[in-house]
Amino acid sequence: MIKKILVSQPKPASDKSPYFDIERDYDVQFEFRPFIKVVGISSKDFRQQHVSLAEYTAVVFTSKYAIDNFFALAKDLRVSIPETMKYFCTSEAIALYIQKYAHYRKRKIFFGETGKIEDVLPFMLKHKDENFLVPLSSVHNDDIRDLLDEHGLRHTECVMYETVNNDFSAAELEAFDCDMVVLFSPTGIKTLHDNLDERVKAGKLKVATFGPATAKMAEEMGYELEVQAPTQKHPSMISALRAYLRELE
Repeated sequence: MIKKILVSQPKPASDKSPYFDIERDYDVQFEFRPFIKVVGISSKDFRQQHVSLAEYTAVVFTSKYAIDNFFALAKDLRVSIPETMKYFCTSEAIALYIQKYAHYRKRKIFFGETGKIEDVLPFMLKHKDENFLVPLSSVHNDDIRDLLDEHGLRHTECVMYETVNNDFSAAELEAFDCDMVVLFSPTGIKTLHDNLDERVKAGKLKVATFGPATAKMAEEMGYELEVQAPTQKHPSMISALRAYLRELE
């Protein structure tokens, strides 16, 4: 019997989230607790990458975390970001977030519509003489680097933040009285292993995963997966959970 499901992400900001539709339709309760957190690297660790922020005339932002940590490092390193700096963002939401740190001027902020780097590439090509800095997470692939290399753009990738486990207190662990946990990243699996491994191995907590890397990590930890997404039939976790709960009725 599944009555309470722990989702390892922040609680949705809107009451219109499909999670709450599932609650009403299947008489279950969702609890939301992030299993991972993003932290910026120190200025000392950043210096070891031998990247000088003052050398760049444009920045490519793929997340709000990148914006936060770019400006935090600039402050720590006492680097003044010039008014002429251009910003290329993979979405409008990310572009608007720059207002937290700098004046929003359309002539120097460019963004795509899909959230993918390919969508903002045409704007970058129109400004191909810029020297682009690309702040990234410690866990990333080389897709951006390869794409910019392919188009002959001058660029440097650097790590500015990392994803780490969220540590839980003994009291918080006692509160995890759920029947299922939904995980979205390999780092989340590690948090599960470090905090709730015995409960999973004892069969008291079922596991659902999103993404092949997350499923692979869970299986390597010896966990039997009750729900997996995306699949051809269920491209989202919401769809997969609905199908699973429907079968239990």
